[in-house]
Amino acid sequence: MGHSFEVFGIKTGLISPGDDISTIIFENSIQSGGIFDGDIIVIAESALATAEGRVFRLDDIVPSKEAKDYAEKFGMSPALAQIVIDESDSIIGGIPGFLLCMKNETLLPNAGIDGSNAPDGTVVALPKNPDASAAMIQKEIRKLTGVGTGVIIADSRTHAMRLGCSGVAIGCYGITSVTDERGKKDLFGRELEVTQLAVADNIASAAELVMGEADECTPVAVIRGLDIEINDESGIHSIEPSECLFMGVALNSYPSLFHGKTDTK
Repeated sequence: MGHSFEVFGIKTGLISPGDDISTIIFENSIQSGGIFDGDIIVIAESALATAEGRVFRLDDIVPSKEAKDYAEKFGMSPALAQIVIDESDSIIGGIPGFLLCMKNETLLPNAGIDGSNAPDGTVVALPKNPDASAAMIQKEIRKLTGVGTGVIIADSRTHAMRLGCSGVAIGCYGITSVTDERGKKDLFGRELEVTQLAVADNIASAAELVMGEADECTPVAVIRGLDIEINDESGIHSIEPSECLFMGVALNSYPSLFHGKTDTK
């Protein structure tokens, strides 16, 4: 992997349901001088989800009793609570305004649903299958440009006990998302035993520095110069809750929380 690289933000204008993300990236890639072999294209999940029609109008939602109970307990819209229930694998608990959910083998607030970059009265859910979307976009970009790239679908996430958001990859195609450093030597010659490098997450964080979350309309970044092999690998790798230090503690303390939706009583 190269020691220096460039990060280009790509302005696209507003993305609407039904838009062709691949074509939009291609048409606006002049801002990065074009798209070249080995570039890594990072796309904000909210823009991709909007193009894929993952926009929900709150007035169209009929909340269930469960949603109303969550809404009352955590001070949120019953309609939003219903969408979160529908989009999550299970609900662990919550704080005012948010439900803490398990979704796609990870823990995140409100199942990743966001209203900050959506028209009034609507929210945007995560893309249905970010890995499949990344693969489709990579193949379309190759058709349009003739070059091989990596594609990462990125989200902004908070981390335990830290203030602020950083980037995390939720979909990936064309690069190895995690590389195994085990067996390599540290500075003092000791063999690394547990280190695995989250390449896609680190790239997503770099992209976040130039991607606008507000009104900048910069939902795409091009990363150039990393010298990462372009391949046919796909996917972000998760681990079981029991193998995670943070989740393992919660699992051991409150095992019932990880076997379905919590009781709101």
